Amino acid sequence: MLTILPIILPVFGLVGLGFLARHLDFVTERVGEGLSEFVYAMAIPCLILGTLGKATIPAAQPWGYWASYFGGAAFVWIAAAIIVRYVFKLNAQEEAVAGFCAAQSNLALVGIPIISQTYGDDGLVPLFLLLAIHLPIMLSVATVLVEGRDTSIPLLVRRLLTSPIVIALALGALIQLLPKDLGAMQVAWRIIDPIGVTATPCALLAMGMSLHRYGRSIKLGIPLILATLKLIVHPFVVFVLATKVFTMPAAWAGVAVLFAATPTGINAYLFAERYRSGVAIASGAISLSTVLALFTTMLWLFVLGAG
Repeated sequence: MLTILPIILPVFGLVGLGFLARHLDFVTERVGEGLSEFVYAMAIPCLILGTLGKATIPAAQPWGYWASYFGGAAFVWIAAAIIVRYVFKLNAQEEAVAGFCAAQSNLALVGIPIISQTYGDDGLVPLFLLLAIHLPIMLSVATVLVEGRDTSIPLLVRRLLTSPIVIALALGALIQLLPKDLGAMQVAWRIIDPIGVTATPCALLAMGMSLHRYGRSIKLGIPLILATLKLIVHPFVVFVLATKVFTMPAAWAGVAVLFAATPTGINAYLFAERYRSGVAIASGAISLSTVLALFTTMLWLFVLGAG
């Protein structure tokens, strides 16, 4: 716990600062909404563009490794959607938010430090193989689920093609075709990277402001279920797939499991805020899963023989 505590505390520190700033009326609700919009429309796309554009994709694609992780993600997403639809009678947008909360991982603040500390250089390649495609895939699926419910196919395609996330994905894939040492791209990264690095701290501050608004409406039932799916079920399914179904090095299997065992990522809140639906659910799931991850991460480190 002493190892994980310094990694978790900054998450709550930034959320707490956002909450306090709103509570003391240093900022208005519009600041939090504007900050969320900036992160979703600019900071996250710049982060995706930088990550994907500079990533080194190996010639041999590790399909079993990806299938292990995303198989687990699909399982908990579907489970969360079924539970909130039939037990809690939530609407389609809240259903998509709940699935996103159960499947999307907090990598920047929690996953990368824990995995790097546990596996060192052996974990870097599998870590970044997931990092490069994790957020783009999750956001794309969630967007299709929300936009496609009551939207015609042409309108859905148009919305997706004009989405900042999809544009960043397309540009990142295009940049992969260019020489890595291209001078123009070095200049571009100096513009893009400073915007991308603001994504996580700004998102956490915005979530703190949101908690001030929605805090009293947050009930533990749904967030607790989502946290359980995220911290226990997701890594368990990944563990079974990575060790019993597919063949891969032990370090790769361990990275996939720890990747899945991280708490719900801040992008779940940003997605909920973007569509003005399920914000309290996302805020509660992120906060609760981050606290519980102090204990469940130690459990998974023990299971992997890495603790």
